[in-house]
Amino acid sequence: MLGCIEIPLCDSDEVVELYPDQLPDSDEVIGILRREHAQLHIWINLALEYYKQQKIEDFIKILKSSRIYANVDYQSKRDIAKNYFRIVTESVPDNVEAWIELAQMQENDWNASLNAHKTAKKILKEKVGAEVRPEILNNVGSIHHRLGNLEEARKNYEESLLCSKIYAQDNPIYYNPLSVTTTYNLARVYEELYRFDRAEKLYKDILKEHPDYIDCYLRLGCMARDKGQIYEASGWFKDALQIDNEHRGAWSLLGNLHLAKMEWGPAQKIFERILKNPSSRNDKYSLIALGNISLNTLHQSGKDKNREKRHQDRALAMYEKVLHIDPNNIRAANGIGVVLAHKGYLNEAATTEFCDVWLNIAHIYVEQKQFVMAIRMYKNCLRKFYKYHHACRVAPQDTELLYNVALVLERLAEQILKDEKSTLTTVLQAVHELELSHKYFQYLATLGDSMKQLAEPEVRECQDLLLQAQYHVARARRLDEEEKMLRRKLEDEKQAFKLRQAEEQQKLEELRRQKEKEILQKRQEYIQKTKNIRVFGDMPTEKTPGKKGRRPRTDQYVSDCDGLGGEERREDAAPREKKKRKISSEGLSRGKGKKRNEERSGSESDRRRAKRARKLDSGKNGRKLAPEVTRNNSRFLSKETISTSESESDKDVNNKQVVMR
Repeated sequence: MLGCIEIPLCDSDEVVELYPDQLPDSDEVIGILRREHAQLHIWINLALEYYKQQKIEDFIKILKSSRIYANVDYQSKRDIAKNYFRIVTESVPDNVEAWIELAQMQENDWNASLNAHKTAKKILKEKVGAEVRPEILNNVGSIHHRLGNLEEARKNYEESLLCSKIYAQDNPIYYNPLSVTTTYNLARVYEELYRFDRAEKLYKDILKEHPDYIDCYLRLGCMARDKGQIYEASGWFKDALQIDNEHRGAWSLLGNLHLAKMEWGPAQKIFERILKNPSSRNDKYSLIALGNISLNTLHQSGKDKNREKRHQDRALAMYEKVLHIDPNNIRAANGIGVVLAHKGYLNEAATTEFCDVWLNIAHIYVEQKQFVMAIRMYKNCLRKFYKYHHACRVAPQDTELLYNVALVLERLAEQILKDEKSTLTTVLQAVHELELSHKYFQYLATLGDSMKQLAEPEVRECQDLLLQAQYHVARARRLDEEEKMLRRKLEDEKQAFKLRQAEEQQKLEELRRQKEKEILQKRQEYIQKTKNIRVFGDMPTEKTPGKKGRRPRTDQYVSDCDGLGGEERREDAAPREKKKRKISSEGLSRGKGKKRNEERSGSESDRRRAKRARKLDSGKNGRKLAPEVTRNNSRFLSKETISTSESESDKDVNNKQVVMR
């Protein structure tokens, strides 16, 4: 026989034995398990036996009931249940109930749960051909809500409400409460979308039909608190306490109102009252709140070291108690870090991944007077943890924020008006902001809130500044006119200077073009003259008519050198001279001119020879002519022996020839 499954009885040591081959009806088994508060693993084992016998409907029914009624004392059994539901969805993929139960078992994995719900919706629409039930739509909307997909959540909630109204006609007992829950969820979505009017209407509609719905009172109070309407918020919380005087949430929110107004005494009494209740003596929120109160009163202890130490120890004890209850509570850990920082243990106080921790690290930098690092830390905290960086847009009715904004506008306007160098635009903007600040202070002074006493003197201060503003505006306007005139004058001078520069540039350009034109003209004239010279130089010499004979030779070597060998050269050259004379006798007039040229060249050669003699005598190491060269070799002659008279070159330039022997 197969092993039996034992179900222990609550009030005795006896057990109920169920054998797999003799399993009763699933409803009977569920009744026994519910009555005896059976552990989850017993439910799972029984469901598995039904599954082995191909009793899928009984299997699903037991698993579905186990999620609601089973006594779950450890998470591993829940994980086993998830695995069994996965087995069912793989074996029977069209089973809608299995997908819905799997989605609800995966409540800690929102994406997986959403996918399972989507699969169930798809099966219902495409394969079963049925409408999606309102509870499924509400669950899908709730998952989108938790994931931050507010628009998708709104659509699913609204669709669920429409379906609930239709289904409520046949089964009002089940679907009317579901409709109320969905309406509340939809109001929460509108609240997070900052559509407070729609959310407020839905909350009040619920209270008309169900005046004991405490969560609606609490949400209305929170909305009033966020708008800065503290007294109205307190009224809503007190209405909730009239329904349930021991409601922990209502007392906590009421204590928070006192904390926001820095009323430490009343807040402390409220949280201590919560802890005195046996059902909430380990309330983590109240313990952390009392620790925070001790930290805030710590700064008011002055120089009393004993009182300061007492507050530190009390705060530390509260945070440690929370960590004993919940070791993963980040707020308690952060509170301990604050206490350590206040005691001087700065390195031990630092940690990350929590916005309050970043803020407290920034506060530590402020205490250390490292203001640059503090500003950087505050900015990083805003960038990392806060989506909206403008506090007035997040909570436009918050009186404290409004007071701070008005005060900043007033102080900035005052500084700008006192600055004599402020421009007209800046002054006018400052006056506008001062008027806005005055309106803010007037609103706060008539609101009757805790800001009234602070706002009233600022109203008078703004009025005085507005009276003085006319003088500052007139002064700024006068300075602006003077600046405009000076700017206009400088602009005119600049334009005149540019005009003069353009005229001078034009004149220089004109002179340059004129000069280039003259140079080009002279060049053309020069080219024309050189052409004429070439033409006349190439023309042949005209012969004297009637005279024939050989052309006389005009180029001769003439040497009047008196040095060594001079006479010998003359004697050697005598026959040639006679020949020349014979030739030159044919032309008497030409010979006479030639003689004059020779005399002139002779006198010039004498002067040259005398000059060279002086140069040779002045230097002892001067060079001497080689006698052998001058005497024996008549072919090597001195440079001074070659002479050409100017008259000869002028007379017959074209016929001059130089003969080297």
